[in-house]
Parts: sequence; C-alpha cells; structure tokens
Amino acid sequence: MNYKKFLIDAGLRMIKSGLTVETWGNISVRDPETGYVYLTPSGMPYDSIVEDDIVVMDVDGNRIEGERKPTIEYAMHLGIMKRRPDVNAVIHTHPVYSQVFALLHENIPPVIDEAAQILGGEVKVTEYALPGSHEMAESAIEAIGDGASCLLANHGAVAVGKDMDAAFRVCTVLEMTSQIYYMARCIGNPKPIDDDKVAFMKDFVANHYGQRE
Repeated sequence: MNYKKFLIDAGLRMIKSGLTVETWGNISVRDPETGYVYLTPSGMPYDSIVEDDIVVMDVDGNRIEGERKPTIEYAMHLGIMKRRPDVNAVIHTHPVYSQVFALLHENIPPVIDEAAQILGGEVKVTEYALPGSHEMAESAIEAIGDGASCLLANHGAVAVGKDMDAAFRVCTVLEMTSQIYYMARCIGNPKPIDDDKVAFMKDFVANHYGQRE
C-alpha cells in the first residue's frame, strides 16, 4: 500500500469535510507491517502536499524518510501510537462545535447513542499547553486513555482509530455530538446516558453490529 498517497488523500478529505481550515490540523497513519508512522508536514496546504513532503518516523521519533519538518504535533501522534498498539490512525482537527467546549475546558458527556457507540463515553479535555509542546502531547495521551478522542484545551480535537475510516468516523460523531450538546444546553440541561448503557452499546458496535461471518 502507498501510505504516502493514502495520507495525502486523508488530508484532502479532512479539509473537504470542514474539520479544519487552511494548514491547521494534522494526520498520521501507521503501517502495521513495519510499524513506521507517516505524518503530514508542518504548515503546508493540504492541496499542495506531494508524496515527497510526507515524513516517515518510527514511534521513538527517529526519522526514516522525508526532508520536510513533520507536523509540530508529531510527538502527540507518535506517543498515542506507542501507547496504543490498536491505533493506526490519528487525526487532529479544528472543528467549530468541539472547539466551543475545548474553550470552556469542559468534557463532553455521551448524550446521544452515536457518542456512546463510537466515542465510548465522556470525551475529556486536556489542560492547556502550547501547541507542539511535550506537555501538550502528554496531556492528550492521558486524556484519550483507552478511548477514541479528546479535546485539546483552547485548540481543537484529536480522534484515533484502528484505521483511517474509523478515525474519521470518530471525528464526525464527535463534532455532531458537540453540536447537539451545544444546542441542547441552549434550551436546558441534557441528560447523559448511564455508564452501563454506554458500555453495552460500545461492545455491541465493536463486536456484534453489522454483517459478520
């Protein structure tokens, strides 16, 4: 598989999905066979990136290929993948409604079924840290834990998945949940789904939902 082209296509998909603007946000994908991580370059428009711009590193931060500077959040991407062998794609976005709660430093509870199923419970927000800093990387790794996403205080959101489609699904559900939660808060006090129901739905989607052999 050509992971460099795959990552370029993912960047275009992120922009077209309205999950970020300009050069903000970043994406990584791991080749499960080699363990190498492919990262978007720092500060380049997604529609101008070519294969030679992609940076390849191992999870310890050693450069394997590429001459460009990697995304300044590379330590966050590598740290998440080093801690989570089940994660092969990380997407950092700047979505509007999710950022509302990142600005408020508020966690997003599982208020809709889709959030319970895909996000797997409350989405936690990090402590504020400067972009690209070691502190930001560590805070994001801690906030995600064994979940699917977190909010970066005053900054944006992070979604992870077993593959790129799964990570994009998390991005979509997180932003939809944030918008619905915001709108419900304008009217009243939304009631989160109970933890036991969240656990049931998360397991159901992971192990029983859809067409299986």
